[in-house]
Amino acid sequence: FGDEVKRRIMLGTFALSSGYYDAYYGRAQAVRARLRADFDNAFKTFHYLLTPTTPEPAFKIGEKTDDPLAMYLSDIFTAPANLVGIPAIAVPSGFSRDKLPLSLQIMGPHFSERALFRAASFFERETGYWRELPPVCRA
Repeated sequence: FGDEVKRRIMLGTFALSSGYYDAYYGRAQAVRARLRADFDNAFKTFHYLLTPTTPEPAFKIGEKTDDPLAMYLSDIFTAPANLVGIPAIAVPSGFSRDKLPLSLQIMGPHFSERALFRAASFFERETGYWRELPPVCRA
């Protein structure tokens, strides 16, 4: 595992250790249930929910490994789908002004994987962003 994965495993293990389990786990499960209800309500109105995959464009390999908070915040938009257990997929969605890759996250209701793949395929087919390489990759 990379440093960030190890850091998160250790933090989770610490939070679930004696003395912290009741204080944090029970509270986290209650928040998770509320989030799940919010997503279920949203999917009564919308087929999919779209968000950026990350709050900023892609960063260079190794650029943020010494900053755990920056690493945590870089996947903040993917956390809700993981917390409530809904399927989500990220697709290329263009480039920033600085020509760095951007991506779009598409989330669907529970057990909608097949429809989610179709939505992602449609987006990719219609936009063609997946065909483009960032300028730094072009030879």
